[in-house]
Amino acid sequence: MAILVAGAAVAGSIVYYARTGAGAQGADSEIIAREVQRELKRQLNEGGLLARAVQNGIEAYIRERTAAARTQERTERARLAGRLRPVSLEQDHIYGDARAPVSLVEYSDFECPFCKRFHPTVKRLVEQNAGKVNWIYRHFPLEFHNPGTQKQAEASECAAALGGNEAFWRYADLIYERTTSNGRGFPVDRLVPLAEEIGLDAAAFRECLDSGRMTERVKQDYEDGAKAGVTGTPGTIFVNHGNGDVVASAGAVPLSKLQAVVDRLLAKGDRK
Repeated sequence: MAILVAGAAVAGSIVYYARTGAGAQGADSEIIAREVQRELKRQLNEGGLLARAVQNGIEAYIRERTAAARTQERTERARLAGRLRPVSLEQDHIYGDARAPVSLVEYSDFECPFCKRFHPTVKRLVEQNAGKVNWIYRHFPLEFHNPGTQKQAEASECAAALGGNEAFWRYADLIYERTTSNGRGFPVDRLVPLAEEIGLDAAAFRECLDSGRMTERVKQDYEDGAKAGVTGTPGTIFVNHGNGDVVASAGAVPLSKLQAVVDRLLAKGDRK
């Protein structure tokens, strides 16, 4: 817009000098050129047109580069998410209908404050989409959240080994409910009493936890998440089992945005 105005100013100046008989030969042509330049600079500077034109150009460039970067990031996330370990009825912890057409696979850390906030949100998502969405919980313990997060993950696996899928979810729910997060939010010495609280055998649970045999199980989840592009928690990947579509996101995304992703995936077809 500023360039168009400037151009109009130039044209107007030329017409003005032509009509007033200023001439267009020899020294007169140089006078006209100088006057046109002076008039152009005046109109650009007095109206702030030049500054605005430069600013608008910078902003347009930033918008273009930002949009391109976001597109590239989404493309890369989708590419990495395609490496996601397939959902397994035998290996995974599933909340909701195991045959649901869409799964939300979450890589989570029991001592992550954002995961604590996100946990009830995903539960509401599954419940308000009964039979259409399930939740797959996988471990992604971050080193800086130790000593708690690794042992809590192993403890939840011991709960699953002794009490099945239901015990896993009850145990996980209580940790998230009670932890204050950031590494020492739930005391390690309370892991066995918590198991006993939900009806598991304390001695068998302690033996499982102390043996370290769940360390590799937790490590496998972490490595699978890293291969799928997860770098922080909560890291989520939606999977449409009907056509293999995947949508990756990160952070404690609000329920409305989760629902929007589910709606898009469901609109593409039911599970075959």
